[in-house]
Amino acid sequence: MKKIAVLGSTGSIGTQTLSIVREQKDIRVTALAAGRNIRLMEEQIREFKPLLACVFQEDAARDLRQRTADLDVKIVCGMEGLTEVAVQPESEIFVTAIVGMLGIKPTIAAIKAGKAIALANKETLVTAGHLIMPLARECGVPILPVDSEHSAIFQCLQGAGRNAVHKILLTASGGPFRGKKKEELEDIRVEDALKHPNWSMGRKITIDSSTLVNKGLEVMEAKWLFGVLPGQIQVVVHPQSIIHSAVEFVDGAVIAQLGTPDMRLPIQYALYYPMRRSLSGERLNLCSLKNLTFEEPDLKTFKGLSLAYEALERGGNLPTVFNAANERAVALFLEQKIRYPEITEIIESCMDSADYIADPTVDEILMTEQTVYGQISEQW
Repeated sequence: MKKIAVLGSTGSIGTQTLSIVREQKDIRVTALAAGRNIRLMEEQIREFKPLLACVFQEDAARDLRQRTADLDVKIVCGMEGLTEVAVQPESEIFVTAIVGMLGIKPTIAAIKAGKAIALANKETLVTAGHLIMPLARECGVPILPVDSEHSAIFQCLQGAGRNAVHKILLTASGGPFRGKKKEELEDIRVEDALKHPNWSMGRKITIDSSTLVNKGLEVMEAKWLFGVLPGQIQVVVHPQSIIHSAVEFVDGAVIAQLGTPDMRLPIQYALYYPMRRSLSGERLNLCSLKNLTFEEPDLKTFKGLSLAYEALERGGNLPTVFNAANERAVALFLEQKIRYPEITEIIESCMDSADYIADPTVDEILMTEQTVYGQISEQW
């Protein structure tokens, strides 16, 4: 029986991870960690009976302790609590599905503790890939991608041996505003941006998908996960979201991974790798597909993607600036405090004014994040 700890258990990836546990019945959840959704956290604790649970805020932890006083579970909080979840001796796989840079330190701790990492937290590699990947190799720990696109690439590379990759073809749905021009985005409302055409995701990642910033973050992740150069990662808009990504080898052969838009598949693949298990849900019927179309992304309208490539090329702490600026800008948009186009305007402004650090430590990464937050608070 596999034993897992889940960081971000009440979010979209976390709840779908637990749905797999519920269906497969041979995974033991030993620890859970989440933000402030105490009601759902209590339900999860009662159903999955972890030994350890963490919520970040101390007041939320007190509330959860009272709610679960009749259960044999230890409730912890803060970064110390997240780290305790990450290194818990009983677990063997650490599922990091939390949104934001809170995931970096727990992931590092889990790697040092020898846990396999099922990675859905983009910020970990986007901001600290230069630290995470060498550490994982040193500790002999696998980093198993959970994002659908990176899982697809990972699956395409199985059996490739030492054959050289020429190019990674990273697919994107194009989001709800595909085909629109820059001037048409001026009056986009929050509810419009939250209507993703294919995927069911959390609010922030849905907004990121609409701006193509999410695809930019995935480009950064792909560089570190698969050891390629930025110029070897090509984003291809594929509105049907049937081909989840592909790999082109040096001889011109292209291997792609196809499937229905169901995040449970990449999650389950990471949990059981290298084995495949039966999974409920709709199956892909090739005969029912009328067409599969592909197009280049519009980098002028959706500047977030071009800014991501720029941050990746320049490296250092610029990916952290990009990520932190986007995180705060999206929050402001969701609060209806800025217009939709200002999301990428804020990102560009922060990148232009950033103090560059070539090889940042974890502390410098977190300091950069706080500096960006402060700049945005002062100006917006």
